[in-house]
Amino acid sequence: MEDKIVLFWFRRDLRLHDNHGLFQALTSGLPVLPVFIFDTEILEKLNSKTDARVSFIHAETKKIKTELEKNESTLKTFHSTSLDAFKKLVETHDVVAVYSNRDYEPAALERDKKIKTFLKDKGIEFLQFKDQVVFEENEVQKDDETPYTVFTPYSKKWKKTLKDHPISEYESENELDKLLKVSSSSFPKLKELGFEESDAEIPSRNFPEEVIRNYAKTRDFPAEEEGTTRLGIHLRFGTVSIRRLVQKAAELSDVFLNELIWREFYMSVLWHFPQVVEKAFKPKYDFINWRKNEEEFERWCKGETGYPMVDAGMRQLNATGFMHNRLRMVTASFLTKHLLIDWRWGEAYFAEKLLDYELASNNGGWQWAAGSGCDAAPYFRIFNPENQQKKFDPKDKYVMKWVPEMGMKRYPEPIVEHKEARERALRIYKEAVK
Repeated sequence: MEDKIVLFWFRRDLRLHDNHGLFQALTSGLPVLPVFIFDTEILEKLNSKTDARVSFIHAETKKIKTELEKNESTLKTFHSTSLDAFKKLVETHDVVAVYSNRDYEPAALERDKKIKTFLKDKGIEFLQFKDQVVFEENEVQKDDETPYTVFTPYSKKWKKTLKDHPISEYESENELDKLLKVSSSSFPKLKELGFEESDAEIPSRNFPEEVIRNYAKTRDFPAEEEGTTRLGIHLRFGTVSIRRLVQKAAELSDVFLNELIWREFYMSVLWHFPQVVEKAFKPKYDFINWRKNEEEFERWCKGETGYPMVDAGMRQLNATGFMHNRLRMVTASFLTKHLLIDWRWGEAYFAEKLLDYELASNNGGWQWAAGSGCDAAPYFRIFNPENQQKKFDPKDKYVMKWVPEMGMKRYPEPIVEHKEARERALRIYKEAVK
């Protein structure tokens, strides 16, 4: 067995620049072997064998491997469970410590707990660092040291904390000479992982400064091609640095900065209240008498509800893996209020389809739409999809792109009448939460 080394485990941080855990590993004083695991426990749960997220991760890890090989090192990859991968690694290397960046989702926490226990039994440290958020866990909380459950006071405290504790980047890309010198290792083909190449278009990771600068004016209009940054997938898998993006947002747009704070707010809620994965944040809302209408749910999924704004959003999601934030609110409100279908059904569908799917934000957004989440607004906020279309797509440019048959005989009649559906929702909700 060779000399003592440390491992860096890439997960939701697929970049070499400003990578906190990687920086700590590279400055530990021991050579670093980077590792990535195509985790079978995750991959086997995916329904589509052309899942664009797997293609994206595969391509990004391959890029990292190529860069590491320029520094006479490699990216050691495994296609197995995380535990099996570490069993092999400690058999073949004299590992002193494993470095990684923290993940806050319940399944990831459970996985990391198992790995930590295994490593501890071997006398190996498991060191984790904050990287996918600016502030984590208890770093932004009320003066009485309890977590915030309403966004506005959380965001004010978040901004104050940022002012009091300015962030800086970790120059991990400048420390790559500390990598373990090792010959190139094999890299699995996508087919060997059980997947096919996806033809989904992945948005650029470059920070579009003009888009950020104009974000307050353009963000609500889905027809605007450059109206939003589309950086969601890059934040999800860490191909961009949240620290760098926050610094840019603070310089260019407070409205865009608030969107990044929403992301951290929902991560904080998930960390403090992990029960929200399965249950309503407000317990009373678990007593809503949801209509388990599979036929209407299927029409919603396909974008055949007879409401063009709703249908356009769903068709765009199905075709591209992307949905504009305004449409996420409209389609979610429609499912939970107009059709009275459980928010968990919609959340699961988005989780399967969204390129930028992130448990905390997806769950938070759906519970916000259903009225069951940590939001000060009452349950009787019900979007009128026709009014939303008039307001945010006044020339029908977005809707006609995705629903070209709008106004024709072959376009379906509305699945429900807005006024009746609204009254039904108010009645059912009121019965549950009284």
